[in-house]
Amino acid sequence: MRTPEVTTRPDGADGSAGRERAGEARRARTAGRRAAARRPPLVLLVPACVAAVFALLPLGYLAVRALERGPGYAWDIVAGERTLQLLGRSLGLTAVVVAACLVLGVSLAWLTVRADLPGARAWSVLATLPLAVPSYVAAFVWLAAVPEIAGFTGAALALTLVSFPYVHLPVAAALRGIDPAQEEAARSLGHGPLRTFLRVTLPQLRPAAAGGALLVALYVLSDFGAVSLLRYDTFTRAIHTSYSASFDRTPAAALSVVLVVMTVALVAAETRTRGRAGHARTGAGTARPAARIPLGRWRTPALAWCAAVTAAAVVFPLVTLGYWLAVGTSATWDPGALARTAWATLGVAAAGAALTTVLALPVGVVAARHRGRGARLLEQAAYAGHALPGITVALSLVFFAVRYVYPLYQQLPLLVCAYAVLFLPLVVAATRAAVLQAPPVLEDVARSLGRSPLRVLREVTVPLAAPGVAAGAALTFVVCMKELPATLLLRPTGMDTLATRLWTETGAGSFAAAAPYAAALILLAAVPSYLLGRHHT
Repeated sequence: MRTPEVTTRPDGADGSAGRERAGEARRARTAGRRAAARRPPLVLLVPACVAAVFALLPLGYLAVRALERGPGYAWDIVAGERTLQLLGRSLGLTAVVVAACLVLGVSLAWLTVRADLPGARAWSVLATLPLAVPSYVAAFVWLAAVPEIAGFTGAALALTLVSFPYVHLPVAAALRGIDPAQEEAARSLGHGPLRTFLRVTLPQLRPAAAGGALLVALYVLSDFGAVSLLRYDTFTRAIHTSYSASFDRTPAAALSVVLVVMTVALVAAETRTRGRAGHARTGAGTARPAARIPLGRWRTPALAWCAAVTAAAVVFPLVTLGYWLAVGTSATWDPGALARTAWATLGVAAAGAALTTVLALPVGVVAARHRGRGARLLEQAAYAGHALPGITVALSLVFFAVRYVYPLYQQLPLLVCAYAVLFLPLVVAATRAAVLQAPPVLEDVARSLGRSPLRVLREVTVPLAAPGVAAGAALTFVVCMKELPATLLLRPTGMDTLATRLWTETGAGSFAAAAPYAAALILLAAVPSYLLGRHHT
């Protein structure tokens, strides 16, 4: 068989074209590496450092409390047998929930974004609604229906059903940003749908999936409501018990320090999973949407899968709430009180989401565009408060407010700051995943045209990452509405949110009286959920 002439004449026209294309690819990769290695500009570095210091405030409080009786006493608590048991139980629960959320989140995102699933937009909206269900409500619903589920199984089930949207949302956003030409090229080379997904699509989803998994892990480590109702001992339950049972804050602070160490380890592990490869296309790409993949005979199983997840995570809690509203004798509808509580909830959640987004934006951009040790430290610092129980963050802010900014004590700004400390990683992860998909060469071109770093950020980076940032802000808005421990401690006198009223009524055993507030919470969260689901399909 005759050898093609192009392989025997490298100096010919075809060889020159091949070398030119290879050179362009090398130059694009070099530009990407230079962008990653470049030191962050001050316009990003300064606000990112401010956000990191802000997020590290609880660590200062923990250092004071954990060491006030001496390092030896704190070490005895940390190295005790009880702490090791809590460590194993917490990590075991976290691993199971993260694995389940990855399966649910990635599968639902792919089905609703890339497959020809009937009613994909509706299924995407339904997949975000569990964010509005507080973990303690989900735990009580399942505990009331199946009392034997108490313990590890119930905690894993409840936490999985309320937290898998943390994976679903960023993965769905990433799927929409992937250039479909890469998948089409793989299929044209003979790869089937499964192999194309594993070798082309999945590597590009890795940053979004890993970021979502990290958020799930930190959510599980910091949750108190579900594990408390289901009687499963974890660090958060032990910390709350220690704070409530004694005036000695040292044991609780020492256990909280262990949670911080676990957070740093998880963030470092997630950083390593990203690898060194870029995730943005280097060419012009294409703006057309990807063609939906026909499910064929798998359409019915796919619909059954979506329906089963929706039934367990959304329908079952709503049916239970409807039952409480219909037959509960203690359910008293006070439209005025409900409206005031709902308005207060919307206001404080919007303020919390706005402050969190402003603080997280520079951290997310630095984490995506710069791979130095300083960038990693800034990102890890932003995650410091997310794994801490809300009561620990709240007490730390009270500690600093009383000593240094007393006018803020028991004022609304202090509660908004607590939301920012607790939920900063939600927007950081969403921003980083969105910026990673934006070609860094566009920023290089803008700088080569004389644009300042601030103009590049405002005119290039932020517009390209806007969908991801908006998704992170919407997530933060929803979780701020249902946040409980910090809100109970820091809310101004006389102010109630839907979450605090719901917890008060539930704690008193008046589940029917709590139903209107739970229903209002879910309905309010349905608006951003609908917008997110509509965007992701």
